[in-house]
Amino acid sequence: MALSEVKAEFQHDLSESDLNNPAKNVEAGEELLVDDDGKLKRTVINCFNLCDHAGTVWTASAHIITTSIGAGVLSLAWAMAQLGWLARVFILLFCTFTAGYASTLLADCYRYPDPVSSKRNCSYMETVKVYLGGTMHMICGWILYLDLAAIGVGFTITTANSLVAIQKSNCHRKNGEDSPCMFSYIPHMVGFGLVEILSQLENFHKLTWLSKLAAIMSFVYATIGIGLSLAKIISGKFSSIV
Repeated sequence: MALSEVKAEFQHDLSESDLNNPAKNVEAGEELLVDDDGKLKRTVINCFNLCDHAGTVWTASAHIITTSIGAGVLSLAWAMAQLGWLARVFILLFCTFTAGYASTLLADCYRYPDPVSSKRNCSYMETVKVYLGGTMHMICGWILYLDLAAIGVGFTITTANSLVAIQKSNCHRKNGEDSPCMFSYIPHMVGFGLVEILSQLENFHKLTWLSKLAAIMSFVYATIGIGLSLAKIISGKFSSIV
């Protein structure tokens, strides 16, 4: 909800009440909605019941889980099996501590130079600019957007491959293993690209239900991976990795 909308709704509520000094209360309510740098607060607690974006430990945990657990966990068991016992344990611990250390650094960079009272850095780019200067800010921007583009292309290709693999599996099941079952990747790539356009909508990141759905899907990915691994172990049809 935009600040102007919140203020208008708050003024409307005050106009219907018996408060003696509504203007003063509007200013107080507005101060609760914005931080000291003039931007909307990321975490708002009970601002006259007008805000629906109060952050909690649960919402933060849901975002962390969504970021950490994705469709990649479905192939994680196979990747770990190729490394062997010693290497796989080392890699898991290394990635865990690296992610924790990087998260701590990002949290410490939220305000600069004072971690409590200074201006907020609301994006990764702002953080790089205040710490490393304008030149590194531009270089980081190029690297960041190239990385996002590469990830987008990778996800598009992977999604198309997965959907075509499902089509081929269904085709072979119906027509036999000797059936050619040829399918085009283009419709799936175009369809996935159209869905990705939705992520560019204004305030798309404020959809609470979407965050909850993403967290649920993360648990579903992990559950599928555990279920497939257990099924393989119980069947006994797997090759041992030394």
